[in-house]
Order: sequence, then C-alpha cells, then structure tokens
Amino acid sequence: MYWFDGGWHMGWMALWWVLLPVLIAALAWAALKGARTPNSSSESPEEILRRRYARGDVDDETFRHMLEELRQP
Repeated sequence: MYWFDGGWHMGWMALWWVLLPVLIAALAWAALKGARTPNSSSESPEEILRRRYARGDVDDETFRHMLEELRQP
C-alpha cells in the first residue's frame, strides 16, 4: 500500500476537485473580459485612429495620412 501515504492521496484528490472549477471559472472570465475590448464597440475607424494618436501610438504625419485615407470614398 505504497500509493496511499497515510491519506495524502485523498487530500490531493480533494484539492483537485476544488481547483478544477476555479480554473474553469478563471478561463471563462478571461474569455469574457477579452470579448469586451474598446475596439469591439461601435467606435468608428476615425475614433480609433484619434485615440491612437492621442495615446502617442502614431506620429502627426502618419495620423494625417491615415485620416486622409479613411476619408476617401
């Protein structure tokens, strides 16, 4: 009876049944949180570009060029 180890085996099994639902809940929460990004809302491409410009992701010349491209029919 080497596998029993005086009850530790049962303790690990109980711990697994507690951690499994917690892991599943954490994965579900992460998936739902990822689905609610600002880009998935009804923002227009111009609004997204303006936000990136304000954040400093694009420089002035690139912003103006991209804005021109977006406004072309």
